[in-house]
Formats: sequence, C-alpha cells, structure tokens
Amino acid sequence: MHSRSPRNEKPLHWVASSKRDLLQFPDKVVDNIGYALGVVQFGGHPPSAKPWKGLGPGVSEIMADDASGTFRAVYTVRFRRAIYVLHAFQKKSPSGIRTTQRDVELIGERLKAAKRDYEARYGKEAD
Repeated sequence: MHSRSPRNEKPLHWVASSKRDLLQFPDKVVDNIGYALGVVQFGGHPPSAKPWKGLGPGVSEIMADDASGTFRAVYTVRFRRAIYVLHAFQKKSPSGIRTTQRDVELIGERLKAAKRDYEARYGKEAD
C-alpha cells in the first residue's frame, strides 16, 4: 500500500538538531508546538506564532510556556514547497525579552542551510 500526504500538506524538514532539541522539551510543550507546526503545514497561522524579527518575512516563531519555562521553535515558510524548522530552544534570557545572540546567529546560519537543502531537494525557485 502506498501512503501519500494530503495535497495541500507541505513536508516538514528539520535543520540540524532542531527536532532532537524539541523532543527534549516537556511533553505538553512538544504537543503544543507539534500541533502548531501541523497547522503551518496546511497553510494556517497558529495563534501561538509570531514573526521572527531580524531575518525578514517568512520566518516565524512558535511560543509555548510550561511551569519549567518558555520554549520556542523557529521555522520558515519562505519556500514554496516545504516548511523548515530552524531551531528549538528554551528561552533563558535574564531580561525575559531578548533572545541570546548565540540563538539569533544560529537561526541565521540554519536559514542558509535550509535554503541549500531546499535547492538540492526541489531546485531553485524563480524570484
């Protein structure tokens, strides 16, 4: 038997350790972020998502809180045929607002890696 995804569901690709990192979060957080990513795969915009500042349009973050802290998953919808999860992390900033520079740089690097992967899998998109 051959299994296929529904027509309008985009595949979800995980960059570097993003999936492994997400699976280390509390179960409730994993469930909430997983559900939100499913909404994104079908072209929706989950209420827990907001634009990620600094990398331009098409990059967003999903937020989930738990008694143990605040968690984020950053993804991009810049590519026509797939969704890429760039990073999953627990927000540990002492100020409570600012994301660490290390996380910001990592997301930028992984966006570039996602573009290379996308072009290898699907070819270049016309601008």
